Amino acid sequence: MKTKVYVDGQEGTTGLRINEVLAQRADIEVLRIDAEKRKDTAERKRLINAADVVFLCLPDAASKEAVTICDNPKTKIIDASTAYRTDANWAYGLPELSAAHRQRIATSTRIANPGCHATAFILSVYPLIQAGIVAPDMPLTCFSLTGYSGGGKKMIAQYEDANRPAKLAAPRHYALKLAHKHLPEMQIVSGLKAPPLFTPVVCGVHSGLAVETFLPTQLLSRKVTPTDVHAVLARHYAGQKFVHVQPFDAEAKLDEGFFDITACNGTNRAEIFVFGHDTQIVVLARLDNLGKGASGAAIQCMNIALGLDEATGLTA
Repeated sequence: MKTKVYVDGQEGTTGLRINEVLAQRADIEVLRIDAEKRKDTAERKRLINAADVVFLCLPDAASKEAVTICDNPKTKIIDASTAYRTDANWAYGLPELSAAHRQRIATSTRIANPGCHATAFILSVYPLIQAGIVAPDMPLTCFSLTGYSGGGKKMIAQYEDANRPAKLAAPRHYALKLAHKHLPEMQIVSGLKAPPLFTPVVCGVHSGLAVETFLPTQLLSRKVTPTDVHAVLARHYAGQKFVHVQPFDAEAKLDEGFFDITACNGTNRAEIFVFGHDTQIVVLARLDNLGKGASGAAIQCMNIALGLDEATGLTA
């Protein structure tokens, strides 16, 4: 019997990508809503409760409303908004963090899909906090360079307009009030006592993302070298299908010394790099902001929750 899946918010970038991937799977029946009924609460409720799995690709308020109209206790909800990412009653959808995270996803009917920036940051620092290298009260600084698809349909249209203004050719910092919506999960899931100092930068590529986190060695909890940091990350993610720690100081992975944020595009893969010297270390994590940063992660969580191979339908 096929698994019935409903995507609420199927016209957004995440919803569209989820539908594209699920359309290739013979084990999935995608429930569709008529275009004229997309905002019809009664029809949405019918489909949500008829589904085995529901993906919510909606703004926070709409996601919360969708959860309230689900009264089928067997329906698994995977929410792509920020509404539940720090809610203790919801599983956090990053199974690579620990066996406990993976088990919670496997047994939960409520799963919060991580944010794209947050995924890259948390993958970089969670193992270091667990290993006692980064203290929970360490003031961390990071930034993200990301493709414009993360801004949704409006930003995509702006960047892909043939008559777009010249200013869009240059990278653009944003969220400069230092209150980005991913900061709560970046702090709480990582185990930090305060959020990192974080600024994202959007650039003129459709997708791709890299978060760079800085580790001055004098602020670390104990004396370590860059190779020590690399070894901790490599051990933590050993055997993972989608998170791969690259060789230390991976010059061969660079393009004449430059780092390509698009190298994981079209996959559900995240790659982690460590560079540095005796006094300064940098951890770089890259992924497709629409893959492991959004729709790919959501499908991976669905696979785990259904007891399937987590890589089903996904590209590693």
